[in-house]
Amino acid sequence: MSAGAGSDDRKVVTVFRSRLRPESIDEYHEAAPRILALAETMPGFVDFKSFVADDGERVSIVTFASMATHRAWRDHPEHRAIQQTGRDRFYASYDITVCEVAGENHFPR
Repeated sequence: MSAGAGSDDRKVVTVFRSRLRPESIDEYHEAAPRILALAETMPGFVDFKSFVADDGERVSIVTFASMATHRAWRDHPEHRAIQQTGRDRFYASYDITVCEVAGENHFPR
């Protein structure tokens, strides 16, 4: 990226921290692969990782190529519908942080 590139040219990383409602775990695990498969078809999708901490907190990291492609995913109608389902049934709590990547380093061996 050149020094004068606009913020819409930067990769965008979303950190989604959540706790599931115990009664909805099975339903969540049925829906999650479908929504990930949809995300993977979106232009600009880079990658997805998910981790579960010992205390039960889940952390998902989703990367898109730009703010425009991130917004397209955020606003996709099927994604919007599952977001509402998450608020209604899946999540006890969640926090979302969206970050533009200012720089990165890689160490492939």
